[in-house]
Amino acid sequence: MFPSLAEPYRIFYTDSPVKTPLLGDRHFYRHTLTLGLPVALQHLLTTSAGFVDTIMIGSQGELAVAAVGICSQYTMLLFSAYFGFCNGGTIFIAQYWGAKNERGICSSYGLMLSCMMAVGLLFGSAAVFAPEFILGIYTDKENIRQAGIPYLRIVGFSYPLQVFSMAIGSLLRSVERVKTPLFASVLSLFSNTFLNWVLIFGRFGFPCLGVSGAAIATVCAALINVLVLYLWCFRDRTSFVLRIRDHYRWHRNFLGQFFSKNLFIVGNEVFYGLGQMLINIVIGRQIESGIAAIAVFRVIEGIIFTFFNGLANASAVMVGKKIGAGEHLDGYRYAKRFIVLSPALTLLICVLILPVRGSLLSLFGLGDAARRYAMGMLLIYTITGTIRSCNYMNNNIFRAGGESVFGTVIELGGLFFISVPAVALTGMVLHLPFLIVFTMLYLDEFIRLGIIVWYMNSGKWIKPVTEEGRKTLGAFRSRRQD
Repeated sequence: MFPSLAEPYRIFYTDSPVKTPLLGDRHFYRHTLTLGLPVALQHLLTTSAGFVDTIMIGSQGELAVAAVGICSQYTMLLFSAYFGFCNGGTIFIAQYWGAKNERGICSSYGLMLSCMMAVGLLFGSAAVFAPEFILGIYTDKENIRQAGIPYLRIVGFSYPLQVFSMAIGSLLRSVERVKTPLFASVLSLFSNTFLNWVLIFGRFGFPCLGVSGAAIATVCAALINVLVLYLWCFRDRTSFVLRIRDHYRWHRNFLGQFFSKNLFIVGNEVFYGLGQMLINIVIGRQIESGIAAIAVFRVIEGIIFTFFNGLANASAVMVGKKIGAGEHLDGYRYAKRFIVLSPALTLLICVLILPVRGSLLSLFGLGDAARRYAMGMLLIYTITGTIRSCNYMNNNIFRAGGESVFGTVIELGGLFFISVPAVALTGMVLHLPFLIVFTMLYLDEFIRLGIIVWYMNSGKWIKPVTEEGRKTLGAFRSRRQD
């Protein structure tokens, strides 16, 4: 049987004649850093763009910060809507990469991109043509809505561009070519920062556009990101991105397998996004200083998540590749290591931020009340964020192993039956203090933790999509029962 958490070392010393330490060896960490560090740096650059945006927008006042924060919630809903297709597609790509099936890689990428682009165009059109309606859903504060309308209308043009760069970057990372997305993100960050400075403050003869200038800079930076990625692909003639004919060679069995595996992943992300939207609707009807504080908190949370995101990408590729190649025991060992490293890293980053959080928050132009709220949020997140990263990593690994149902049911059940009702009750019915409402966002994470870790230990999440993986699955199951 599988070990419980009380005996985490046993599996690593009983399944191989060569003893393997719990947290891995040099090869494991070298591979993790090779795959994860560029992704972490890329995400850090992306997050830094939002960080710089928020600081510069903070010069326009707390109202501008709150307005852009509300618009960012709609952008996060877009991300949830298309990320399910992205995540599901990269699972197939990683396993096909392990099986050395190039046609499978191309078909998976083409179908992934098509689904993602449909979502990006839909959300972009809504942002451009109906920003008043969208912002009216998220907040009842008229001054915040009016400040956010021009920003959302302009930034909607960046959504299809974001989809392109996300799809290409995910493909390249899944086939272990991680430097190009990082380089593109570097250029995108510098261009976004420079254009923010020019357009928000009116440099070099340009008018002072304020929040609208930040939106224009975001669109330009997204365009530069896509152009850099495509230019690199044209230089690398073997790139899967350019094999356009192979992108659309979909047969019935492939489509059935792709959508059946991804149905719960896409549903997970979409309904998770809807659940977060319901929470944001409640938050958008709280005190204005709280709305501004949570906008800044989300930016800092993104920085914390940056380091974890690199681990998550490395885990998906390394675990998925092993399982796709039929090396299930190695994939299982990798998974166990990642779920120990993930919360440990998150906790470390949070603890390092706490002593300097006051100085950090002073950069964003918040009032005294909003600053106090943000200080409290970061303290609460030290615990809740650590638990959340563990749950997220487990679910990410389930998907890499081909299991898309269990994590979805547990995550959505916790969100809709625990967190959403708790936030609504404390924020809209009982009208409790803002920090109590904020804490309820993470209530389900504690309840889900034990269930998810038990399922990880069971190994039932290993469900290969490749023929190579299915051939050795029976032997792995038999060996694990011994």
